Amino acid sequence: MGLKAIDLLNEDEWELPRRYGLICSMGYGGGGEIKSALNRVENHAKIEEAFRKSIPKAAKLGVPNVITFSGNREGMSDEEGAKNCIAGLNRVKKIAEDGGVTICLELLNSKVDHKDYMCDHTAWGVRVVEAVDSPNVKLLYDIYHMQIMEGDLVRTIRDNIRWLGHFHTGGVPGRHELDDTQEVEWAGVMRGILATGYTGYVAHEFVPTRDPLKSLEEAVTLCDV
Repeated sequence: MGLKAIDLLNEDEWELPRRYGLICSMGYGGGGEIKSALNRVENHAKIEEAFRKSIPKAAKLGVPNVITFSGNREGMSDEEGAKNCIAGLNRVKKIAEDGGVTICLELLNSKVDHKDYMCDHTAWGVRVVEAVDSPNVKLLYDIYHMQIMEGDLVRTIRDNIRWLGHFHTGGVPGRHELDDTQEVEWAGVMRGILATGYTGYVAHEFVPTRDPLKSLEEAVTLCDV
């Protein structure tokens, strides 16, 4: 299919793709959980400890990115949450810089899939990573999630590409195949990403309703612009 990597493997799986000429392009390295992560200061020490162990391993195995999350609001203001996420990322950014690995804070929708998730708009996420101001702390721009929350995909990507370190796909609605049953014009979005000079990864994170390998092959072909 022409794929170069596979996303979202745990640490004990990072070495496996190398046997097949691939890498893990985004790894789980202890960056918290979707509902509980950087916006709670009580999580910072645990995340830092995990990254001190996992990021050097990622660097050794050629894993360029590790994932992290904001956590849910649970009544916390976006202002306080941003402040806490900035503080947490400032604690770990040098680990990432020293290892040449990028920590990616994921943008998720809070409308359909992840109710109450805090990092649910690009502007909020950019505010956080811009304040951290590290070449190794960026956003994971999930196109599926951001289409649901705000649309305006190509312009948003173009205007904020400096702070975007990774992309995910998924058909809207339903997070299924990237086909004519849903609303995103994928070739246009991919051309928009390409026009920014982005050289990282676009990972397919959809739930197939048909033969998984055929659906994946179709997505790869569609997004190869």
